[in-house]
Amino acid sequence: MEVNQQMRRRGVVPVVTLRNTEDAVPTAQALLAGGLDVMEVTLRTPCALEAIRRIAREAPRMCVGAGTVLTIGQTEQAAEAGAQFIVSPGFSGTQAAWCRENGLMLLPGCVTATEILAAMEQGLHILKFFPAKTCGGLDGMHLLHGPFPEVRFVPTGGINGENFLDYLAAPFIHAVGGSWLCPVQDIEAGRFAEITQRTQTAMEKIGVR
Repeated sequence: MEVNQQMRRRGVVPVVTLRNTEDAVPTAQALLAGGLDVMEVTLRTPCALEAIRRIAREAPRMCVGAGTVLTIGQTEQAAEAGAQFIVSPGFSGTQAAWCRENGLMLLPGCVTATEILAAMEQGLHILKFFPAKTCGGLDGMHLLHGPFPEVRFVPTGGINGENFLDYLAAPFIHAVGGSWLCPVQDIEAGRFAEITQRTQTAMEKIGVR
């Protein structure tokens, strides 16, 4: 299954920040136990690349991607570590070209018509919408969907357990991203059973079995 299809089928891409490499595989396993086999590990901590590497090696059923990827150097490092997709808060034509040439899915952040046009020129039609809450949320994406009906969004920023179904009900939403399934405090406290339960509940609400 292609990564974009996997995201679409699951509906949720948990945005995970790991501060301890040892938490990487248990977090991935907790999500898998809850029925979710896709996750984004943000490159916001020194251990993030090694965390991706361990997940790719020790939890191979998990489709792991790298988030907050800002440069070509980070993109190359994430790919080398085993990331199956790249998420960036903004759009870079250079990064988009590199990912296309290397067969790696890219979710670039695009919240304006100009950014969407630039992404489409690179053949991209599934786009991150960040920060969703402060950029108009569903209303903002609905307005952009008018002139760009072929584009689908993966919004992050302000998505939580109370509103994610509202987002998924919109026809222009591909999936949603958020940290509510795997909050840092639960990861660092070893509350992996709670992560599994929260994930299972979300999957049941979406209708994933």
